[in-house]
Amino acid sequence: MNSRKISRRFSLAHIAGSLAIAGMTHRMASGTAGPAADATVPTAPGTTSWTSFRGTPDQRGISGSPLSSELQEKWEFPSPDGFVAAAAIVGPHVFAPALEGCVYCLDRLTGAEVWKYRSIDDPNPKTFAPGFKAAPLVTEQCVYVGDEDGVLHAIDRSTGQRRWKFVTDAEIAGCVAEFRGRLLLASHDSFLYCLNTDGTEIWKFQTNDRINCSPAVAEEHTFLAGCDEHLRVIELETGTEVRDVPLGSFLVASPAIAGDQLYVGTHTGEVVAVNWKSGDVTWRYQGKRSMPYHASAAVTDSLVLVGSHDKHLHAINRTTGAAVWTFATKARIESSAVVVGDRVFLGSGDGNLYGLAVETGEQIWKFNAGRAVNAGLAVGEGVLIAGEEGQNGRLRCFA
Repeated sequence: MNSRKISRRFSLAHIAGSLAIAGMTHRMASGTAGPAADATVPTAPGTTSWTSFRGTPDQRGISGSPLSSELQEKWEFPSPDGFVAAAAIVGPHVFAPALEGCVYCLDRLTGAEVWKYRSIDDPNPKTFAPGFKAAPLVTEQCVYVGDEDGVLHAIDRSTGQRRWKFVTDAEIAGCVAEFRGRLLLASHDSFLYCLNTDGTEIWKFQTNDRINCSPAVAEEHTFLAGCDEHLRVIELETGTEVRDVPLGSFLVASPAIAGDQLYVGTHTGEVVAVNWKSGDVTWRYQGKRSMPYHASAAVTDSLVLVGSHDKHLHAINRTTGAAVWTFATKARIESSAVVVGDRVFLGSGDGNLYGLAVETGEQIWKFNAGRAVNAGLAVGEGVLIAGEEGQNGRLRCFA
């Protein structure tokens, strides 16, 4: 993580300004603000929206939006350092956090920029701006997103203006969660914070190490997984820990909740099902090669679908933990898959996007992006959004 930050600082400070100039001709140059007079009244997110990293508070990665059976690319939008975070899709807009330190609000149909928010006030494109590695949470009025310097930004959804910011002591890698008008924020400073929507702190809970995940929410509880190798169940009203389940591995992935079961992949190469109400491990799954799972799982009524560094997407029986099928790509998978009806979509480090039949794993769609697609996918309002990593990586829209 530090090596990436250093390399970006070096690049922005020392590489000739041609990329910055090109970017300014493609998009309006601005500081933290978007257009001064955007009177659009934002619509509340609906069942076809994709409002957060995994779409819903339980983080199962299932879209409520229809999607064309013959997907075609509609537009692309470049960023100097690419996109490592999943986008959000609500109403007519796509909200995309970029590693260059900007959050873009784009027209969903055309990809045209509506507003741009920068993580710092300095408009000079050569000044390093902390990047966004976390997916945004989009509500009716605000966009909430954390940056790699540990600042949570609350951005007005209509104008792109900052409403407030909340500072933690380390990088924010996960998406904010919402619970009854409160915000849940996990940081690499080892704390889970509960905030009011004005940015004031209600309570905080400390773990023993960095928290990588986006907190899941179900039945008055939230669920944490991180570098201290524990799964923690936290009561939301008071911030009290009600269960601590040692998992024997640190976790990068975020947990998914279905009923009383929680599903998450570990860095040491297991997918674990835990009964979060009892604390019992229901099953542990290992593929043929024990490789890290950094992607978060998509969970249907019968399957757990998760990509691994072993280059495969694994479909696991949700009840028994047995392998149902695997699908091979040509590079490691860090992109968190999304289920749309009877299809599942994923990106791979091999530069391809794939669409598969959920029940069989048969490939039914493929798009060659030409570079690694490691960001989680987003499907909402009839479109699929995928981000490419690396220099001049593009955000692509399919419908």
